[in-house]
Amino acid sequence: MMVILLGPPGAGKGTQAKIICQAKELFDFSTGDILRNEVKKKSNIGKKIESIINSGKLVSDDIILDIVEKIIIDESSKNKGILFDGFPRNIDQANSFEKLLKKKEKKINLVLHLLIEKDEIIKRIQKRQSEENREDDTIEVLKSRIDVYLQETTPLIELYKKQGLLKKLNGMQSIENVNNDMNKFLDEIN
Repeated sequence: MMVILLGPPGAGKGTQAKIICQAKELFDFSTGDILRNEVKKKSNIGKKIESIINSGKLVSDDIILDIVEKIIIDESSKNKGILFDGFPRNIDQANSFEKLLKKKEKKINLVLHLLIEKDEIIKRIQKRQSEENREDDTIEVLKSRIDVYLQETTPLIELYKKQGLLKKLNGMQSIENVNNDMNKFLDEIN
């Protein structure tokens, strides 16, 4: 099972992904977590990623796709599938991802889209920043990330809607209610 989870920064993707992946035995491909781990390692690619993330920009498609291919190879046999949290982010990534999945004889089964109001995003990010002290969670960086998300992801949403894969979720609900809604959609594809 290949599932994509879309939503702006602060929508609760990471929280929902952890719950769903544990319950459904899926590998949690969190783009943000994977990139932050590279930064923590202080590898050459990690230093490059840190600079990009801290400026509010997105990491290049080539870097992300290399990581995605490695994860598909390493994790597909160990889990019942993969949940992609925050990937793909744009049409180019989506097209490259589709080619990669075809090469690996896999396909996207479902795209979940968490919807949330901008004021709520800012409130959540401020709380997360104070609790986790994440350097990429400043208001300036957040506003840039939201703008980039809206510009690049809106065409993706349309693409997946046309393909009949997109399911919208109210991200303003409680964690439990959002999770229940997600499970209903996931159970339909099992």
